Amino acid sequence: MAHPLDPLSSDEFAAVASMLHRDHGVGDGWRFASVELAEPDKAQILAFESAGAAPPRRATVVCLHRGSNATYKAVVSLSEARVESFTHIPGVQPNFTVDEFAECDQLLRTHPDVIAALAARGITDMDLVFFDTWTYGRAVAPPNYRDRRIGWSDTWLRAAPGANPYAHLVSGLHCVIDLNAMELLEVEDAGEVEIPSVMGEYVPSLIPESIRARSHREPLKPLHITQPEGPSFTLDGNLLRWQNWSLRIGFNYREGMVLHTVRYRDGDRDRSVAHRLSFAEMIVPYRDPSVDHYRRTAFDIGEWGLGFMTTSLELGCDCLGEIRYLDAVLHNSKGEPYTIRNAICIHEEDNAVLWKHVDPDIGAEIRRMRRLTVSFHVTVANYEYLVYWRFHQDGNIECEVRATGIMVTTPLAPGQPHPNGTLVDERTYAPFHQHFLVARLDMDVDGADNTVYVSESHAEPTGPDNPHGLSLVTRDVPLRTESEAKQDVDFATQRGWKVVNTNVVNALGGHPAYQLVPGGAIPSMFASDSPVLQRAAVIGHTLWVTPNHPDERWPAGEFVNQSARDSGLGVWTAADRSVENTDVVLWYVFGIHHITRPEDWPVMPVDVVSFWLKPFGFFDRNPALDVVATAPDMCHTEVTSAHH
Repeated sequence: MAHPLDPLSSDEFAAVASMLHRDHGVGDGWRFASVELAEPDKAQILAFESAGAAPPRRATVVCLHRGSNATYKAVVSLSEARVESFTHIPGVQPNFTVDEFAECDQLLRTHPDVIAALAARGITDMDLVFFDTWTYGRAVAPPNYRDRRIGWSDTWLRAAPGANPYAHLVSGLHCVIDLNAMELLEVEDAGEVEIPSVMGEYVPSLIPESIRARSHREPLKPLHITQPEGPSFTLDGNLLRWQNWSLRIGFNYREGMVLHTVRYRDGDRDRSVAHRLSFAEMIVPYRDPSVDHYRRTAFDIGEWGLGFMTTSLELGCDCLGEIRYLDAVLHNSKGEPYTIRNAICIHEEDNAVLWKHVDPDIGAEIRRMRRLTVSFHVTVANYEYLVYWRFHQDGNIECEVRATGIMVTTPLAPGQPHPNGTLVDERTYAPFHQHFLVARLDMDVDGADNTVYVSESHAEPTGPDNPHGLSLVTRDVPLRTESEAKQDVDFATQRGWKVVNTNVVNALGGHPAYQLVPGGAIPSMFASDSPVLQRAAVIGHTLWVTPNHPDERWPAGEFVNQSARDSGLGVWTAADRSVENTDVVLWYVFGIHHITRPEDWPVMPVDVVSFWLKPFGFFDRNPALDVVATAPDMCHTEVTSAHH
């Protein structure tokens, strides 16, 4: 039987589009910006799992009427084959679509004004030109176009067919486009900077021989990862089970991969850890006020969608070992379904030692760590983000993000300073920027009603009871309201946060909890009145906690494209609601403070950030005591030693 959290199928996407065309004329002249499953609530999931009572199957749709620049939100019942609601949402712009990106490129490369502006710079081969369209924030949008659906473009020039399009920025040349009319509104030309001689190639065949000859790296000997008996996990539809863990894998246009109903089998009990884990926003402000970069602030999840930018793992060595894949189904702007083959990778990894002790009498007891990794990769124009959720045998969950790809670069006039970036090639700098990721953690530790505690370590002062100054104590303080729960990272106290179920007592007299161990937390470094912080209050703190509400999914608001002000956490938390002993959601902000380096050019080695969710009193002792030892003959291969 299909599960209520299973993602929409191709047939369901097609049915949604058909019903909206039938009942509201959504067809020619419209775009489907987004279609996603309207997820049933926790009570409906419980009723289905306990009694088989399937909740109604619904989809939520955002569509755009191009002629009137009007956004509509619909709820479609797939169970009853009808449109339940169709509501105009005034004054907002839905996410950009992949179709619009491609159409903008086609418009610009064939427009006589753009061709003339490039010709004036000596660029006449349009096959070498690439146009990269970005969204606008309202504060930096041209005032006379703010009521339209608009984008702005960068112009890039390939050195040769197939070469890196991001190696040569045509500085100062930007276009403003009306995406509804697909009309060029303006060509902004701030003047020419002569393109320097840059080696921006990373594909081996395109790297000049003079550079390749400078060094020679010996190839690695083969490293085989084999599981002759198959993997240790099972995948039943979207239900994944491994080493006492179980979870459901979902997918949608905006968040990409979503993990549902994360549980751990403890003895004869299936214990809830989290209901839903995902990424809810990614904000990438460039910290360079120059003409090429002042409007370059991306809300990659809200303005575009991680799902739409998910890439197939069918080709290449993205994962190693005995792999199982899941496909993902999405839609184009006509509402037509398409499939991303092998969108999600599931595999096991060896991760060195799990636990060990060497006793002089009985010898060594060693257990190797095996972890289950569930991952997906997205390509956001010039950047790649690789997302890994890792489940460990000791109850830990690690979330890791790797950023790679190609930096934005900018040519400089001879002698021109570059205070907001690093020189990475001849007269070429890469601007400083930040990547803020917002993880939405709907935790259910042994049940839905939890309380979040801030947990800190403190050194006690030297005194009669502490003559050597050794005493270290911890203090756990409950966060009772949304205002108290606006938290920042503090290295000095090793601050972390525990999600505690105070309604349950463990065998040691405490309460079961999972601790959020922060990693990759970065400060926003914005003035309070900056347009970016006005649009995204979420990056002003490391952690926010809110009571779970079905309409509160997007931390900077549902419609961030061309937004002027935050309509998410900054607004919701003004009510200062209670977050004590209730169904809570944690919003964790982490990321990369990217002070660019020459070593990041022309393709960036991965930058890795992560955080952990660790059991704290959830188990009575080490839950990995029962991990079976690895057979000695699996641990090493005999080789002949070399003697000199």
